[in-house]
Amino acid sequence: MSVVDKPSARETKRLQTRERLMGAAIAEFKRAGMAEADVGAIVTAAGVAHGTFFFHFPTKEHVLLELEQREEERIAKQLARSTGSKQDLSSTLEEAVRLVMGLERRLGAVLFKDFLALHFSQTRPADESRQHPVIVEVAQEIEHAQKQGRVDRDVNPMNSAVFFLLGLYALLTTTHDWPGQNEMIDDYLTRTLRSIGVR
Repeated sequence: MSVVDKPSARETKRLQTRERLMGAAIAEFKRAGMAEADVGAIVTAAGVAHGTFFFHFPTKEHVLLELEQREEERIAKQLARSTGSKQDLSSTLEEAVRLVMGLERRLGAVLFKDFLALHFSQTRPADESRQHPVIVEVAQEIEHAQKQGRVDRDVNPMNSAVFFLLGLYALLTTTHDWPGQNEMIDDYLTRTLRSIGVR
């Protein structure tokens, strides 16, 4: 039987403080947007000293980067679970749309736009050597369907996954309050499937 080392009391307290700061920062970002968010309000809500924020997060952008990483991993895992049931590519992409729209609802319009702006920023303060897990998961499903002869042979699965998600993000941020948004997204999904020759 292996013994799992428990984190020390100090490490546990550090992680709890970081989580309180994350929660307070996300609430402030939802209220004011990242650029206008007040670090003073964040630390007050988290019940910590001002310098504690910068100990955990060098900039406000770093909070958003951590949120992005967590959300991408969560969505990719949920998508992988749903594709494990051997559903078709159409159902997989519908599930991806549902999960991303759920993220938009949870974050709210202001924070979702900030989230995507940083996601695509050329100056983001992060290591871009890692793949984006949602893109990877969608690409794997396109490739799987391609191997089964249900997607055109000349389709590049990674490019198709990127095109699909970029278009979805763009639609969600630009049509947020449009009454016909759902119909437009349904049409986008239909056209995406048609463009890769789904049979």
